[in-house]
Amino acid sequence: MVELRKVDSNNIWEIVKLSVNNEQLDCVATNTESLLEAYTTITSGGVALPYGIYNGDTLVGFVMFGYDTTGDDDEPDIAAGNYCIWRFMIDKAYQRQGLGIKALHAAIEYLRSEPCGRATYCWLSYEPKNVGAKALYSSMGFFENGEMCGEEIVAVLRLYD
Repeated sequence: MVELRKVDSNNIWEIVKLSVNNEQLDCVATNTESLLEAYTTITSGGVALPYGIYNGDTLVGFVMFGYDTTGDDDEPDIAAGNYCIWRFMIDKAYQRQGLGIKALHAAIEYLRSEPCGRATYCWLSYEPKNVGAKALYSSMGFFENGEMCGEEIVAVLRLYD
């Protein structure tokens, strides 16, 4: 069973060691960079929710959520009052085993539990060349809304019908 567990002193160093395949390195920030970004966001009064992705007791990936705006100039309009899957990765040793879709499903269910309050949408962004990410997100119902986040394509999922 795939589940999310908060990043804490028991798992942070294992999460930092996770990595994607070499050809994916320029498509996603390292988990160290993500955790540093979470820290600075939180200390600036923003929301960053980092989690390890577990398959049973095995750490297989990392996900980080945001909520509302951070004030970043590149932020899309959809950010206001909504959730963001800010980072999402499955370690190279566990890719192509169906864990990405299970982890994304767990992530969406977590956001539907309204950890920071109700929101209509969840958004994320990905590099245009990352066709694997686009296929995964599309399979879960994310659709491109025409916005960009810097150089990345924004895709959106309505959290409730």
